[in-house]
This record gives sequence, C-alpha cells and structure tokens, in this order.
Amino acid sequence: MIKISGDDYRKIINHAISQLPDEACGLIAGEADGADKLIKKVYLLTNIDHSNEHFSLDPKEQLAAIKDMRASGYIPLGNWHSHPETPSRPSEEDKRLAYDKNASYFILSLMDKDNPVLNSFHIEGSDVTKEDLIIEDGNQK
Repeated sequence: MIKISGDDYRKIINHAISQLPDEACGLIAGEADGADKLIKKVYLLTNIDHSNEHFSLDPKEQLAAIKDMRASGYIPLGNWHSHPETPSRPSEEDKRLAYDKNASYFILSLMDKDNPVLNSFHIEGSDVTKEDLIIEDGNQK
C-alpha cells in the first residue's frame, strides 16, 4: 500500500496541467516498510524531451533531488509522470524503461482534465501490477 497526502497529489496535478501539452515528470521519496510506502516529498522535475509522448528527467535536477532526499532522511520510492492524452496505465515505452523493480511508477492521466486519474504501478519487465494507492484526503485510487 502506498500513501500520499492530498497536498502532494494536488501538487502533481497542478504541475502536470501547467506543463501541457507536454508530459510532466518527477520523483517521489519517503519511507518504506516492506511493501508499504509513505510518500513524504514529491519532486517536480523538467521533462527535457518536451514531448507529449515521453519524458526524460533533467539529470541535474534529478541529482539535486537525490541529494535532498538523503539530507532529509528519505529514500527514493519511484517516479511519476503524466499522460496528457492517454489513460493512467504504463505504455510499452514505460515498461521498457522501468529499470528499478523496487520503484513505484506513478502515472497521472489528464485525458479528462476535470477528472485526473493517478495510479501507481509495480513494473518488472512486461509484468505490470497496479499498486494500492491511498490519497490521505480520504480518496482511494
């Protein structure tokens, strides 16, 4: 089970909307206890590809985020990115680029901007499992 605060959930949505029509991206960090993860900080990074179909994290921003995680006592838990025009599920490219089997991969769909959909996935090769995600405002995804 993964928990994220309502504030961090809205932070992801607002950033993703501000980056349209491109995909937005970032990292998530916090604490883990077995399969349970608590998101303590969301990092908003630049998609250096400036594309609506794929993303690459800015390496300098990624390094700064990792340093901040360490300084804050958090561990990297995964990444997030938006799908401006497609559902909240991993694309073939997302699966191919999912190198860390311990990471959670958050995907925010903005197909319906009035009703964004955020899901988290565990990806190992072509095997995709939707993870239980709780938004601590009381909403469950």
